[in-house]
Amino acid sequence: MFTNFLNYYVMWSWILFIVIGAVAGWLAGLIMKGRGFGLLINLLVGIVGGIIGGWIFGLFGLHTTSIVGSLICAVVGAIVLLFIVSLFKKK
Repeated sequence: MFTNFLNYYVMWSWILFIVIGAVAGWLAGLIMKGRGFGLLINLLVGIVGGIIGGWIFGLFGLHTTSIVGSLICAVVGAIVLLFIVSLFKKK
């Protein structure tokens, strides 16, 4: 019984991780560029942004405990990522 619950929890954790990453990448694309990048790139930007955002929030002693907090953290990290990429991008 507990194993089934654990598998269910892990499955939903991964689904939320992917959805939050995709939404965070899309929102960061809208903020930084004016439009999204497409589903796959939005997902990658959001996931990497979530890692960067978690690191940045940790530096300030902030921790997220909700889906909205995780989304905000991932969007902040994705914006930072897109800003850094824009510094190296040829125009």
